[in-house]
Amino acid sequence: MRNTFLPFSRPSVGEAEINEIADSIRSGWITTGPKVEKFTKMFADYVGGPHATALSSATAGLHLALIAHGVKPGDDVITTAMTFAATVNVIALTGATPVLVDIDRGTLQLRIDDLAKKITKKTKAIMPVHFAGQPVDLDPLFALARKHNLVVIEDAAHAVGTEYKGKKIGSFDSTSVFSFHPNKNMTTGEGGMVVSTNAAVVDKVTLLKFHGMDKNAWKRFDKAGSPRYDITEAGYKYNMMDIQAAMGLHQLPKLNAFIVKRTGRAQQYQKAFANLDGLFLPKAVPYAHTHAWHLYTPLINIDALTIDRDAFMQQLKKRNIGSGLHYSAVHEFSVNANKYGWKPLDFPEAHFVSERILSLPLFPDMVNQDLDDTVEAVMDICKKFKR
Repeated sequence: MRNTFLPFSRPSVGEAEINEIADSIRSGWITTGPKVEKFTKMFADYVGGPHATALSSATAGLHLALIAHGVKPGDDVITTAMTFAATVNVIALTGATPVLVDIDRGTLQLRIDDLAKKITKKTKAIMPVHFAGQPVDLDPLFALARKHNLVVIEDAAHAVGTEYKGKKIGSFDSTSVFSFHPNKNMTTGEGGMVVSTNAAVVDKVTLLKFHGMDKNAWKRFDKAGSPRYDITEAGYKYNMMDIQAAMGLHQLPKLNAFIVKRTGRAQQYQKAFANLDGLFLPKAVPYAHTHAWHLYTPLINIDALTIDRDAFMQQLKKRNIGSGLHYSAVHEFSVNANKYGWKPLDFPEAHFVSERILSLPLFPDMVNQDLDDTVEAVMDICKKFKR
């Protein structure tokens, strides 16, 4: 057993990021300013999206993207039952009603056949989630959206660097929202980005993210700027800061290398666990794609073991191996079950996954010993608690 605790995720931050942050602090300009503008353009160019705006989080981005697309009380927004709570929370915050679809238990992506059944006259938008770094099957999803005149807002929090049929998520005719949380494939500490082919949507998000003010601080306090501004509508406080963007300026050029390292470790896991009865391994989607491997999420085969998933995670912890729970299905949280009347078996595949899923350590700075220790711990637990 290893002597030190191995977390399931750790950001890979170098001296260039630290120096850039220090430069921001020394400059006296630490809130939204020129580095946010530079990072926003860099990111839009990377994903191939024509319009972008940076925010304090992906949650903020999803919230404002819904508002900017006109989602309002009385509307339905369709999303997946297997996602982080934020996806459903932001729909509720607009006054709209979340409508859930079930998933494929192997790939963890939402099922297009179930999605098609949930569209009604009240449906305003579809919010697919590219789970763990694999893409949803976008061609049939976009076809449904066009047929029913629906908005598509991609929850791409897991999908920085993900590709669908040779194109990066963020480059499609939709609105995509990315996350830069510390456990994501690249980080700005906290932060998010809205990318869209719709310039009006990005303009609206940009307006709303800072109080509805028609000029940001950089434009007001620069030598060439004017301190006068107008508030055109009530907005929010969702802006990204320069000290966050400072990290992004150096994380983004490293992203492809980070993904290569993540992919290599994920493939090592797949090979090591190929014949292990105690796990169901992640499956690849059947269409052309590039997996960004934000998470490595096997399912515990609780029928083959004498312990459940939660106990399995505790056993890992006893062996100094960290793990994550991504995620409990959103329909099973009390706030949603009470409000919408959802029951666990309303979405049986999501329920199945929710009871079994865990995230094993996966981050670019993992060394061979980290992976070997994790594999050894998982093997030992499966052997010790074999039914």
